[in-house]
Amino acid sequence: MGTGPGEHRMSVLVCFASRHGATAGIADRIAETIEAAGHDVECVPVDRVDGIEDYDAIVVGAAAYMFRWLKDATRFVRRHRAVLADRPVWLFSSGPLGTELVDEDGRDVFEVTRPKEFDRLEAMIGPVDTHIFFGAWDPAAPAVGVGERVLRLLPGARGAVPAGDFRDWPAIEAWAESIAASLAELSDSNR
Repeated sequence: MGTGPGEHRMSVLVCFASRHGATAGIADRIAETIEAAGHDVECVPVDRVDGIEDYDAIVVGAAAYMFRWLKDATRFVRRHRAVLADRPVWLFSSGPLGTELVDEDGRDVFEVTRPKEFDRLEAMIGPVDTHIFFGAWDPAAPAVGVGERVLRLLPGARGAVPAGDFRDWPAIEAWAESIAASLAELSDSNR
């Protein structure tokens, strides 16, 4: 799969906010998959993006903690909302830990862990799609931020949060392939 001779290679920005690197890894895999499909891709943290006007499409991802998307990503979307509303955009979040698709109350884990900001951001920029991915947590990694430090001090907190890498690489690649397919359709319709 890829763009053929004469087909327009879309310029894609994949940007992310990540505390411990798991979300950065997801963003890298999304970028690699889209690039393998024949598009030009740049993958960088949101706080290193100067402008987005030169990109044909944008993917923005961030880790979610306590049902909130990392603030750097939310600020990025708000700051660039005019351009994002005028481009094909995909949003993703990582964060739920474990492999269970349904929580102890019978609710869909991905719906329950959907960042609170997504409804507002969707209304603001109208993304093509949003997706939630399982994340990773290493209890030996240094705590980042006050919330993590406090959580680690609570009795029984270490055992309450499953440790490990729960990222579903086939699901991540399938989502990235669907983005690449959408980009190919957009490229064809713009010729």
